[in-house]
Amino acid sequence: MATKYISRPSYLEKIRPFINKSVIKVLAGQRRIGKSYMLLQLIDEVRNENAHIIYIDKELEAFSSIRNDKELYAYVLSQLNKQKNNYLFIDEIQEIVSFEHCLRSLLNEEKCDIYCTGSNANLLSSELATLLSGRYVEFKIHSLSYTEFLNFNNIENNDENLIHFLTLGGMPFLSNFGLQQQPAFEYLKNVYSSILLKDVVARENIRNVAFLENLVAYLIDNVGNLLSAANISKYLKSQKVNIPTQTVLNYLRALSNAFFVYPTRRIDINGLKIFEIGEKYYFEDLGLRNAIHGFNMQNEINKLMENAVYLHLLHNDYSVYVGNNNGKEVDFVALRNNERIYVQVAYMLYDDATVKREFGNLMEIADHYPKYVVTMDALPMQSSYKGIQQVHLRTFLSTKI
Repeated sequence: MATKYISRPSYLEKIRPFINKSVIKVLAGQRRIGKSYMLLQLIDEVRNENAHIIYIDKELEAFSSIRNDKELYAYVLSQLNKQKNNYLFIDEIQEIVSFEHCLRSLLNEEKCDIYCTGSNANLLSSELATLLSGRYVEFKIHSLSYTEFLNFNNIENNDENLIHFLTLGGMPFLSNFGLQQQPAFEYLKNVYSSILLKDVVARENIRNVAFLENLVAYLIDNVGNLLSAANISKYLKSQKVNIPTQTVLNYLRALSNAFFVYPTRRIDINGLKIFEIGEKYYFEDLGLRNAIHGFNMQNEINKLMENAVYLHLLHNDYSVYVGNNNGKEVDFVALRNNERIYVQVAYMLYDDATVKREFGNLMEIADHYPKYVVTMDALPMQSSYKGIQQVHLRTFLSTKI
């Protein structure tokens, strides 16, 4: 059964201005988050009487013979229709060796309007930037947002379904399982294996797969904690595992290149200087994170909330950092053009000490950008404390910010 074909208009709106323009459109993101279906929706966008569609899916056996740029170029030339406007769509283009040479030639020769997807951040950015600087535009595709999750599953926006989202995450195919956790997690474990083997181990020439899996488990346990490769290496040594710091860095980079996790750097709120040491890691998909080693919602709600807020900020096109204000941490500083917002995340504001901690760090920031404390407190759903908005997680994730 195929994934439900439900439009994701926020992405279509971003891509639409570039249709029929002489730039390559690249849809980048983790495997199985819906890039292929975005290509199909783009095909529908351009389809008309004078459109000729050339579609290549590198995950299908039918296209296994296209292994490098020369074979790709020859195939495209054989498929062109000189009487029509040609549109080229390539799914998982990183599977084609030296693909960028073919794309540059096709673009320069004005053979077709080009769209492609990819699941490796480093490969896409480095190869395309080298040969096609200024000639391509990249769109980051993410797993479903909370509102998309509700839409895909045709369910109401309520607290029960918020918990479903925090548990199952936003992989589009899960809508076929009707919110059943066991089959969903089995599917997600298979997706994880595919990402690890195809996009991390094979692509990055990883040798110590056992350590890679242990590193993923470590990141799962430490969502929301400041980490460094040196500290991870020291921790491993305390566990009688001797892994050099550089190896830790390489493996973290490999996981990030596959869009599996996002390293989030610290920034000085006053001068916006980025710190070189210490990052937090958040997962592209909550369901994947939960399915890999199991989880307990009650014990991990703070981590899941923080990860969900981080992803919502990405969905709204913010660049996200961990804030540092004279040594005091702010969970998120989100920047977009000339805009800025600050966000603290806390499960419940149990007592005055918790209120003082969560609001106090924001109150000490000496500017007038919007500030939010996101919680799961039953009441109020939205209120303010000395000008700082307290927002229920469900409200925050349902709001375009």
